[in-house]
Amino acid sequence: MEMKLQVRDLRISFRTTNGKVQAVRDISFDLAKGETLAIVGESGSGKSVTSKAILGIQAGNSITEAGEIIYDGKDLLKITEEEFHKIRGDKIAMIFQDPMSSLNPIVKIGRQLTEAMLLKGKARQKESRETFNTYLTNLNRMMIAAVAGSDKAKAAELTAKCKKFDKFEFKHIELEDAFNKAHEAAVEAIDDIDVLAFELEKNAAKDAAYRVNSVARQARASIHEYVVHEDAERLTALASSLKSKLNKGKKAENYTEVVHALREVQEILKKAVALPEPNFFRMGYYMTFAGKALPDMPVEQLNDFLGEYLDREFMKDFIENAKEGLMHSANEAYRGMEEAVRALRENVAVFEKEKLDHAECRRVQKLLSEKVKAAIDDLAITKDSLSYTFAPSLNSEINRYFDAIGKNVKAEKVHRKNQAKYDHQVKHGKNPSWTVAAASVTDLDLVRSNICHLITRLADHYEAMLADRASRDFDRETVAVIDYLKENATGVVAKVTKRIAKARAIKLMEEVGIAEPRKRYNQYPFEFSGGMRQRIVIAIALAANPDILICDEPTTALDVTIQSQILELINKLKKERQLSVIFITHDLGVVANMADRVAVMYAGKIVEYGTAEDVFYRAAHPYTWALLSSMPDLDTNEKLEAIPGTPPNMIYPPVGDAFAARNKYAMQIDFERQPPMFQISDTHYAATWLLHPDAPKVDPPKTVLDRIARMKSKRGVEDAE
Repeated sequence: MEMKLQVRDLRISFRTTNGKVQAVRDISFDLAKGETLAIVGESGSGKSVTSKAILGIQAGNSITEAGEIIYDGKDLLKITEEEFHKIRGDKIAMIFQDPMSSLNPIVKIGRQLTEAMLLKGKARQKESRETFNTYLTNLNRMMIAAVAGSDKAKAAELTAKCKKFDKFEFKHIELEDAFNKAHEAAVEAIDDIDVLAFELEKNAAKDAAYRVNSVARQARASIHEYVVHEDAERLTALASSLKSKLNKGKKAENYTEVVHALREVQEILKKAVALPEPNFFRMGYYMTFAGKALPDMPVEQLNDFLGEYLDREFMKDFIENAKEGLMHSANEAYRGMEEAVRALRENVAVFEKEKLDHAECRRVQKLLSEKVKAAIDDLAITKDSLSYTFAPSLNSEINRYFDAIGKNVKAEKVHRKNQAKYDHQVKHGKNPSWTVAAASVTDLDLVRSNICHLITRLADHYEAMLADRASRDFDRETVAVIDYLKENATGVVAKVTKRIAKARAIKLMEEVGIAEPRKRYNQYPFEFSGGMRQRIVIAIALAANPDILICDEPTTALDVTIQSQILELINKLKKERQLSVIFITHDLGVVANMADRVAVMYAGKIVEYGTAEDVFYRAAHPYTWALLSSMPDLDTNEKLEAIPGTPPNMIYPPVGDAFAARNKYAMQIDFERQPPMFQISDTHYAATWLLHPDAPKVDPPKTVLDRIARMKSKRGVEDAE
């Protein structure tokens, strides 16, 4: 499975006047493409802190003490705000729990929907151009290294091929841009005519002259060889007549004639937008290098002809050279990995010492960073996130270690001073209204452990990749490379105008179930119900077509009927758009029909992790049992069980299992040592001492077993055990 997001050993705290609150403690999870991961737990368990760290919107007093959040070859905890701006809202979007606080009350919904599209449009074009140019340059370099070697003539020939590819791609962009403009003008005119004609029939059209002129302008702009061609003359005549027909209608107070003309324009345009689209990539090559006019034939036949011509004259030979370049680049990277593994294994001992030497650490840091850089395959479309994030992560951890040495001394000094002041007041019979916060020191042993983990994990990762090298399919990868270049070339001409943004916004509103989207487009948030506002927030999150959608308790403020509709909508959108979803909630019942995998959090730690079936039907942690027991159930009259007590004070987290004080199954060891994450199956893990081989056998409460039996019966799930 393709992993879209990887969270590793994340630890986040908050500075407060009373001390450091440990909100997230060493959590790890993966999010695969197209799956839903539910993070479940009580308020204060660390769910929202985790999601905000992923989106880079942490509070000002937060401290990221350890860990990584890997997306697209980047550690999101270490990139700049400028880099995050390209990801936040564009690649990773979020739906917040209160839609009213997510929307600007004095700005119309339409503007709030289109704002991000317009801002991101130009940035995406620039990024596509840079990606295309950089990748083609790297491909050319590897093709020369693989095929030409020291043969300058052959190298020049390969460079000429890459320039040829670039040249006809430029033509492809030019052709596709012209087509897109005409096609989009036709689509916009079709949509505008629907509303305008209806209003004219009801004598209720505002700014009719302006809107009729706009339709006429769009109709003329749609005239193109592959959009409106055969009917171009008729369309031009109709567009030119619209103004006079409108004026005539005004005088007679009867708009039948202009409405009829608008409908005729609309039929011509509908017929045009339904026509098959030419392959402009193939056409770009033919028009650049064939030296003759395009043959006159139907588009489907033309595409086949152009494909055969391109393959024969250029593409088959280019693909073969590109494949050799890819294989050479991969082999160079594998050689770099072998050297990197040796260097990583040999030098990890430098960071295992009780006290690190600054000069030695910097020397090894430079050496390992260079070795890892040499192991990166520049032609890999999917970036190896561990390689790309290694150097900045290692530098960050080393900086943190040596910076903390001086800061710890100051923190201890401040703590001693405050403690002495407190003790002095107590000694003189006073009762201070304040308490002494624990010293805000960095755990140097933890930082050293993080560094060693970075190094050994990457060495293990490289060894696994080296063992799997024989299974690579370079024929498939080469085709993917050509598609990748074509996709980025297309991205260069994917312009977003105000009209395009409006059309997309209206389609988004329809997609999320907003009735009368054109009317709603011009309304304010207060004119929508709570459920409708949440649909708008979902539409805004989807506006940039993100990879990952984070839903932070999106149904908390809604009644159960609307909750169900919103959950169904998120599920539908996930399937249609192949979204990866992180769904955060305190209600285990909400995710029963949504989640592929579930992470149960308590006191900043993941205490149980598995598939939805694992967690619902084979729950192993007492906290998960407690959540299941407190879940409303229509099939029984039994009283819901409340979880006794309150979560612990995370300024002073418990030494053992954080849930022990509220757990009626707790043993002595639960108060003395944190349980490790025990593996129950390949997909199911839980951190409870009840899973230890020496622990007494404890079954879930009868209410939980009865509930599981009812759920299995209801859903037709057989007990595999």
